[in-house]
Amino acid sequence: MKNKLHKKKVLITAGAQGIGEAITKQFIESGADVAIHYFSSAERANQLKEEAIKKGQQAVAIGGDLTKEADANALVNQAVEVLGGLDILINNAGSLVARKRLHEIETDFWNEVMDINMTSMMLVTRAATPHLIKNEQSSIVNLASLAGRKGGHAGSLAYSTSKGAILTFTRALSAEFGPQGVRVNAVAPGLILGTAFHNTHTTKASAEKTIAGIPVQRAGNADDVARAVLYLASEYDGFITGATLDINGGSYNM
Repeated sequence: MKNKLHKKKVLITAGAQGIGEAITKQFIESGADVAIHYFSSAERANQLKEEAIKKGQQAVAIGGDLTKEADANALVNQAVEVLGGLDILINNAGSLVARKRLHEIETDFWNEVMDINMTSMMLVTRAATPHLIKNEQSSIVNLASLAGRKGGHAGSLAYSTSKGAILTFTRALSAEFGPQGVRVNAVAPGLILGTAFHNTHTTKASAEKTIAGIPVQRAGNADDVARAVLYLASEYDGFITGATLDINGGSYNM
């Protein structure tokens, strides 16, 4: 895997915290050149950039609100300018925002969640595609969620719906871009503890109840997801496309 990723040019959205940080670190360790997007984690993004540069790799940290078309376009343009092209796109940005049941959901809240999780992904992918198809083989990996498979816990209706849309987005793009040498896959993480997401939105009692139903009897961690993302990305000349890899310890195996 590391040989395949050496000097590959990678853009990771929300690449400076949680799962995104673990993904970025593993790409750096694999010798890839990285563009690290951040929204609020500027300090950590710049630390990761410096780590890559010290290893002799190209790197840049770029801030932006990816729900805004101008920011999404600027992110891709700056990444391509610094890295000299683009081979791999990791669409990791997303958020539950808050837990709200249907009767509590205002239209603005619904639109906010959809924009953060789905519209932003479309905007970045649309901007990146002309650069990806310049290569003989390129790869996109989208971050979905077990919630997109099962519907999630109470109060995650909007989030689960947006993550389910990412599964369809992935399948549709794989058919559209396959003839142009771009593979598109997704990962669907389950309970991944130690991240700001679950620290904010998952109670200890809820986590313990979920872990009790996981066959491997533990929660996942960010590195569990990062390894899977790197595998799908590294197989840029492979035969896997339109697939979603479930990372949940066996709690969902449909």
